[in-house]
Amino acid sequence: MSSEKVVRNISDTALWAAIYRAEETDRPDALFRDPFARRLAGPRGQQIVAALSPRHKHNWAWVMRTVLFDRFLSEQLAGGVDLVVNLAAGLDARPYRMELPAGLTWVEVDLPDLVAYKQEILVGEKASCALERVALDLSDVAARRELFASLGRRAKKALVMTEGLLVYLTADEAGALASDLARQETFGSWILDVVSPGLLKMLQREVGTELDRAGAHLKFAPAEGPEFFGRFGWPTEATASPFGEAARRKRLPFLLKLVALFPVPPRPKGNRPWSGVCLMKRG
Repeated sequence: MSSEKVVRNISDTALWAAIYRAEETDRPDALFRDPFARRLAGPRGQQIVAALSPRHKHNWAWVMRTVLFDRFLSEQLAGGVDLVVNLAAGLDARPYRMELPAGLTWVEVDLPDLVAYKQEILVGEKASCALERVALDLSDVAARRELFASLGRRAKKALVMTEGLLVYLTADEAGALASDLARQETFGSWILDVVSPGLLKMLQREVGTELDRAGAHLKFAPAEGPEFFGRFGWPTEATASPFGEAARRKRLPFLLKLVALFPVPPRPKGNRPWSGVCLMKRG
């Protein structure tokens, strides 16, 4: 891969994430199983991980993020959610790998090329709920507002998910997205992940150059953490730390096990590396 970019565009990050889900699935003590992940990642996903892993040895963080999203999702479904809106869904296979309510509608939104690729790979597979895919560039503000309004009218109690999306936005873009979602009265909950400024700097040192070359710049790391979204109508209901979850599950690398001996802050503090999977809830 020396003659080409390791990561060609932002959609390639979905291949990268899928490999980590595939590797977790292969473990005898897997915390979740995604039998579609390796097929979705393809050879390109394996190449990306092979090229970047020597600098970025945090596969545990990707796995724990998925575990925590699954947990919050299951809790919200038990509370009567009838529509899930998965923005920048990437190669997520939750509608296939999880047992979901038959009456649930799941809507995936992502770039046209990625949606077409996913459709091709998963053709013939059956989802456990009603599944729809929407090819849309979320940076098209008018188009996304129209989509949100349409989905809002269809739902009684909708949940939004943005796994791995927000870090690629500016603060203004993240705030605008939050405001657009809050306009829909039936969009009552939102699962998102956020990183601290300290973690953003670390990620930029490790993989930022390759992502910058692909136009997938790492940008968003609010100093106030998930409370950033409160001003846009999204108060924080719950926050879970992938680091803390990995420590509890005994999945941390040796050196980080030593760090885990000290208390993990529930929110970012200064330049300390921190990430959280957060449930935001209105009403």
